[in-house]
Amino acid sequence: MNMSIENKRNRFAFIIPVYNHAATVAQVVKDALALHFPVFVVDDGSTDTTYEQIKEIEGIQILRHQQNLGKGAAIMTGFAAAAAVTDWAITIDADGQHYPQDALRLIDAIPAGKRPIVVGAREGMAGIEGSHIPWTSRFGRKFSNFWVWASGGAILSDSQSGMRLYPLPEAMLLNTKARRFQFEVEILVIARRKGLPVIETPVRVVYNPDGKRISHFRPFVDFLRNSKTFARLIFTRIFCLR
Repeated sequence: MNMSIENKRNRFAFIIPVYNHAATVAQVVKDALALHFPVFVVDDGSTDTTYEQIKEIEGIQILRHQQNLGKGAAIMTGFAAAAAVTDWAITIDADGQHYPQDALRLIDAIPAGKRPIVVGAREGMAGIEGSHIPWTSRFGRKFSNFWVWASGGAILSDSQSGMRLYPLPEAMLLNTKARRFQFEVEILVIARRKGLPVIETPVRVVYNPDGKRISHFRPFVDFLRNSKTFARLIFTRIFCLR
């Protein structure tokens, strides 16, 4: 799909879920604004100075959860707001690992006449050779990729990427259950089951920019949560097939 930036403005919007990323969120927001798309920032109950860092930035809409509800809940809040003004949502993490400009790569990957979920496969992260990549990220990616496939989802190289393009309102109607990190893998499985295409396209990634990147992924707790989510998805897949 190739169209001018002017034609894209009314079709795409950024959703930036954020939780305690005061050091990086303002720059991410400003870089997203440079593409002249609507920008929705969902503050998921931050307890640091996140809100103070972004409250004076003009041209964005800030949505706030009074308490931390989870990344999936923040994305769904963003979907509901963005759906009123656009029919595609670009999600991007607030930790500074993505280049907002790569949203154009996601847009250009949309096949003519199709409305898929487009996952930004982070370049250099499909394998395990990157010694600069935390072992938790390498293990988590391989674990997630396999179980997304086993649960009935698409074969992907980076099922944990937070930079994605979602069609609206289709993504809102998939009836996902998870509302924390697990939302991002569950929605890929449910989309495939319900006939919504899921594709990938490469995007760039920066790890530890200026040493400030903060991850709220907790290896043990979130591994258990992922395992429970995948167990539920596989269980329902077996019974759906029957």
